[in-house]
Amino acid sequence: MTSETTSQANLWDRWLLVVGWLVVLFGLLLAVFNRSAPMEALVHRNVDPAFWVDGPSTQAIDFRSWVYGVLGATMAGWGVLIVALAKNAFARRERWARDALATGAGLWFVVDTWLSLASGVVFNAAFNILILVALAPPLGATWRSFRSAR
Repeated sequence: MTSETTSQANLWDRWLLVVGWLVVLFGLLLAVFNRSAPMEALVHRNVDPAFWVDGPSTQAIDFRSWVYGVLGATMAGWGVLIVALAKNAFARRERWARDALATGAGLWFVVDTWLSLASGVVFNAAFNILILVALAPPLGATWRSFRSAR
């Protein structure tokens, strides 16, 4: 380690692992249980009003379920990649892993948040900020400790 102590490094690696597993868990819940009462209370009540004044039709609910299924699967896959990076190349402070995580998260955040705000889905933009805030501490705290690519 260069400027960080081993205990600090372990903290940030574990932090990133927890964030990754939480993204996996939420993604799987969204994919599998998107028609459940908790998802209705948490997600649908906050997203649906941006698109339907009187609530979605049966066909729209079917489409919404498919879209959330695909989104949840994508989130779960993204979370697995975060976990894999955190356990391996990020933990070894390989610069490419830091850059991949930072660039991927940055691109996702800008595009997803812009589309969410443009569509009036402030709830999703706020959720994006929560995820970005969770990813920022390990990236910021370890930024200078990464080795240059060989």
